[in-house]
Amino acid sequence: MKASTTSAGEASTDNATEDTVGHAGVPAGAHCQPQVDPLAALRTPDDPPWDVYLTGTVFLDIIFTGLDSAPVRGTESWARGMGSSPGGVANMATALARLGLRTSLAAAFGDDHYGEYCWDALEQGEAIDLTPSRTVPGWHSPVTVSMAYEGERTMVSHGHEPPPEQPSRPSDPTARRRLPPGAVPPPCPPRARAAVASLTPGRSDAWIARAAAQGTRFFGDVGWDDTGAWDLAALPDLRHCEAFLPNAEEAMRYTGTRSPRAAAHALTDHVPVAVVTLGAEGAYAVDRRTGESAEVPAIAVEALDPTGAGDVFVAGFVTGSLAGWPLADRLAFAGLTAALSVQEFGGSLSAPGWSEIAAWWREVQSVRGQDPAALRRYAFLADLVPDDLIRPWPLRRAVPTIGFGRSA
Repeated sequence: MKASTTSAGEASTDNATEDTVGHAGVPAGAHCQPQVDPLAALRTPDDPPWDVYLTGTVFLDIIFTGLDSAPVRGTESWARGMGSSPGGVANMATALARLGLRTSLAAAFGDDHYGEYCWDALEQGEAIDLTPSRTVPGWHSPVTVSMAYEGERTMVSHGHEPPPEQPSRPSDPTARRRLPPGAVPPPCPPRARAAVASLTPGRSDAWIARAAAQGTRFFGDVGWDDTGAWDLAALPDLRHCEAFLPNAEEAMRYTGTRSPRAAAHALTDHVPVAVVTLGAEGAYAVDRRTGESAEVPAIAVEALDPTGAGDVFVAGFVTGSLAGWPLADRLAFAGLTAALSVQEFGGSLSAPGWSEIAAWWREVQSVRGQDPAALRRYAFLADLVPDDLIRPWPLRRAVPTIGFGRSA
């Protein structure tokens, strides 16, 4: 695919809008309703209240981009662009919500300004359910500083584990916020169609087994194995997963294979669906249950900030899976959403909505000399995106500072 509709300019992170700005820079009334519901044809009165449940750590991400090279020790580097936005698990939560999935998030938030900003950005700005979440008095928000250059990123993070909840004792009134007076927090995990689990070697999370027992479909991702063991048996919760989505290097190390495609097939001995991301080459997937395999090349774009692109890819694949799309369509959609995201600042607020997807689909069809096979690969979008779909408000993007107060 040749065309893209998202600007990759480096100099500005501001998103001009006529909306009144509310607390911590969140547009008032930005409690958005997605314009496309990918699960509309499948919904019934007996459905779980949530499409996807997530739990994890929310960071405040500060991103510098427009760097010509990596910072050099003993020198000062100036970045041409800067953005701040919720990060960590907020990347995937926002991506899922912007694709029209009803998303619930359980996370700890600091009671500092960063925590207030992240809470408001997710709850008010993205309509993400935070009733399973809590604010922890005296605990500061984790922070990540990310520097993007030469198509890659370098990150520095700081934070501390939040104190554990004590369910045997009544919570301090400030430890869980924003529920109506007298309201009882919902069960955790709540009933949901699906959940995304970040698998950690040597650790099993009890909530995963509980949720799987009540019918939640699990999609597992994984990070680098710092132990160096690369042993699939050390990922006990993988047995609850419908799909596993490592990158090529992780997949080959876990399976002892020499190619990402061989690794994907080997992984299906442990999980029904294996999806291996191939970086600039795209992605490859195998479904053991149907015998399908699919490979979709990446969409060539000018990347401004790759922060959160992997989370957006997973969100796109989960969306297609819950909607029951063929494997190739799920893979193509995941790659498209990730490609659109890297052209904006910030992990969470770079995630595309249906307006961006619609605009991209309209433009690529108008590009002269477009590869007909590439157009056919994304033809499933024609039935998803209405011809008259327009954005009624600008999507919020990362901004240089969250320090501005309420507007006058």
